[in-house]
Amino acid sequence: MLMPKKTKYRKVQKGRINGRSKGARTVMFGEYGLMAVEPARISARHIEAIRVAVNRHLKKVGESFLRIFPDIPVTKKPAETRMGKGKGNPEYWVSRVKRGRIIIEVGGVSREEAKVILEQAAYKLPMKTRFIDKATSIAENPSVS
Repeated sequence: MLMPKKTKYRKVQKGRINGRSKGARTVMFGEYGLMAVEPARISARHIEAIRVAVNRHLKKVGESFLRIFPDIPVTKKPAETRMGKGKGNPEYWVSRVKRGRIIIEVGGVSREEAKVILEQAAYKLPMKTRFIDKATSIAENPSVS
């Protein structure tokens, strides 16, 4: 499971995930990618599930590149605990993903294979995603060339 080695603060406020992604809006490392269409919090379990699904289909032919990392702790109070007495302890880690962010990239396979592989990964995610290739990602975001 992915998690940071060290953080500046042990507990973080929930926050909001509105607006478009500031970075990772174009396919940089592979030829095809999976782009977030709506904002969501993706847990480390989700990330591990898509990594396993993609690597299982890729075998030893292509390569995958994860573009998100779970660096935000989510706290939870124990069951049957009364209100008050502070915030709960960190339970799991999430990554805040805004609209337009590339979640995972795939390279070294044909377009049809990449579409099938990334479709399998999209089933594991709690949000809507879109298949995208290098040419269309640069066309949508002309500031990066």
